[in-house]
Amino acid sequence: MKPVKVGLCGLGTVGSGTFNILRDNAEEITRRVGRSIVVEQIGARRDNPACDTTDINITRDIFDVVKNPEIDIVVELIGGTSVARELVLNAIENGKHVVTANKALIAEYGNEIFEKAHAKGVMVAFEAAVAGGIPIIKTIREGLSSNRIEWLAGIINGTGNFIMTEMSDKGRAFDDVLAEAQELGYAEADPTFDVEGIDAAHKLTILASIAYGIPLQFEKTYTEGISRITAEDVSFARELGYSVKHLGIARRTKAGVELRVHPTLISQKALLANVNGVMNAVMVKGDAVGPTLTYGAGAGAMPTGSSVVADIIDVARTFTADPTNRVPHLAFQSDQLSNETVLPMDDIECGFFLNMTIQDRAGVLANITQILSNNGISIESVIQREREGSDLVPLVVMTHVVKERNMNAAIAAIEALPDVAGAVQRIRVENLD
Repeated sequence: MKPVKVGLCGLGTVGSGTFNILRDNAEEITRRVGRSIVVEQIGARRDNPACDTTDINITRDIFDVVKNPEIDIVVELIGGTSVARELVLNAIENGKHVVTANKALIAEYGNEIFEKAHAKGVMVAFEAAVAGGIPIIKTIREGLSSNRIEWLAGIINGTGNFIMTEMSDKGRAFDDVLAEAQELGYAEADPTFDVEGIDAAHKLTILASIAYGIPLQFEKTYTEGISRITAEDVSFARELGYSVKHLGIARRTKAGVELRVHPTLISQKALLANVNGVMNAVMVKGDAVGPTLTYGAGAGAMPTGSSVVADIIDVARTFTADPTNRVPHLAFQSDQLSNETVLPMDDIECGFFLNMTIQDRAGVLANITQILSNNGISIESVIQREREGSDLVPLVVMTHVVKERNMNAAIAAIEALPDVAGAVQRIRVENLD
């Protein structure tokens, strides 16, 4: 059969991995697809020495790729949202199928893109947009399609996981580990997207839409980073039998869907607690299958390129299929997406870990417990330590499950006490059994 011709936009880290996999595994890919897949043209601002492109048509204008009538699939790997959005919409308008690894693009503009693609009868594939080489989108959209998804929780940013692992294993401070992560290339010079949870929120938005058949709603995803987590927090959590992980969590409740990214205490026995370094993992609990775990490399040229090429293969396989029989972009038919409520963070219920510094005098703990009681919060455990030569001591309180708004009110009242020094550190606690 006629070869499938690919136009590659971007030849950076992921672009080079994609190109080399298509070249190195060409024979295997042809056997799987039933026809060959060839890179017809590359649009890139500069060459990449990791790729031998001597026989490839290269243009410095990526929009030349979209306009090329020979190209069947446009692969967008340039990143960002403004130019990428224009590129993808132009590709769709020109009748091209699209493969992308761009989580921000899908999370923020996916609804528009999928509507245009549906109208033009083309596919937009985005497996590499979440968790790099882990096939989590296919797992939820296809492998678990018979299940009603109860919840999912994931370590979906390798930089954040590396930092939390080093803080937990070696007792290091956040700033110290972040500096090393930047030296190693795990974190950007401006690490905001990673350490403040924005990258993970983009990914969680995508996973939740596929899991629950709701439109993409990035603006409703609660996002909290790890920059305020201290070595002391991690140490106290370990003493209580917990690990601190930066999780993306989506949960279906009777009231609506929870979408939240934040530092989380989970039992040291939980599978996710033992995912360390820059690795990613996503747990999904379906009503029929129970809890499942998908684990692997969440970034890098070859792992992410692996997912990009898998999407190219999937698209190529559908060339002889009726468009109405393809797997829907968000797992559910486009006219069957629900308007299920995304819950505001104030309505979320979970346990809490509170770490505060108080005056070492009688009655302070009683005042704090009274405030918690007044807000309907029951205590699970308390740790209080003495600091030699100081009248200020740390106090750690673990609570049972309570609504976020109750805890917010309690923390505000506690911080107003004259015997409490500074802000109260609050980390949510989750049971992921």
